[in-house]
Amino acid sequence: MRVIAVGTFFAFISLSRATRVLWDGRAPFNYTEADLDASDGPYLSVVKGTQNASHYVSFLGHSVAPTPLWAQPEQTILSTIDNTSIFTPGSSPPQTGFRRGEIIAQPYAGANRTIFDSEIETGISTFHFSIQSVKALPLNYTHEYQVVWIEPTDGTHVFDLQIGTPFNTTPSAASHDLKIRTHNRTVIFSTPFVPEQWHNFAVVVDWTRLTVRTFYSIGAGHLSAVSPTVANTGVTSGADGQGEFHFGILKLPLIDPSQPAAEQGDVVHFGIQEGDKEGLLYSGVFVEGAGTEI
Repeated sequence: MRVIAVGTFFAFISLSRATRVLWDGRAPFNYTEADLDASDGPYLSVVKGTQNASHYVSFLGHSVAPTPLWAQPEQTILSTIDNTSIFTPGSSPPQTGFRRGEIIAQPYAGANRTIFDSEIETGISTFHFSIQSVKALPLNYTHEYQVVWIEPTDGTHVFDLQIGTPFNTTPSAASHDLKIRTHNRTVIFSTPFVPEQWHNFAVVVDWTRLTVRTFYSIGAGHLSAVSPTVANTGVTSGADGQGEFHFGILKLPLIDPSQPAAEQGDVVHFGIQEGDKEGLLYSGVFVEGAGTEI
């Protein structure tokens, strides 16, 4: 990973020499939407609405340039949601409060993802992702969006990238910021979501010491440390604290004042959803092992 000094923070690690890629989600040019529909290759595509995965996710070939941060050729990924994006998890009720369309990391189709998660989430690992807005498919910043995260089986997040207004709060200028949050939703880095620019992140997770640290750049800029290493308060150690690596769009509702209090608190199944199709661009999504703290 390429990084440079910022304040008292300093690190420089060559991706090719000092670290190894544990999972690569940078879409090759021969990867197709039919592959995605079959959950083939590195992407599990089951968290979506009633349509095929390719209704919500597109691989853009050479039409949209990926982040310039990495030399590896890749297709930019367009992830969208619309009013059909209601996920039904197994035999549970549909999640009608949410709009969801996500890709989950996997090593290959049919792999044991519990084993895979333990392999990429041990020691110290760095989660890379770049994100860009889509002018024709804007988000509604009065809502909360979670757009990258690691999710253990208890439904919490090891960390996440959040945009918009946190659920049941008042919109503010910060609603337009990209925010990296720890397990207990503490914001450790925030930056304006400047349109038509790639925003590059690397989140370093120490699975032994239970800490996180964030690196960031915009466009072709080298990644710089933008937070200290902080305790990931409340996160669970060991296998119970490991989980699936998601990227894509999870849109939370607004509270519906006409609903009873119990339903207002059930964000998964109740609330108000506004608008229709919204989208984000993703690039440079991969996980590398870091051996020692960066």
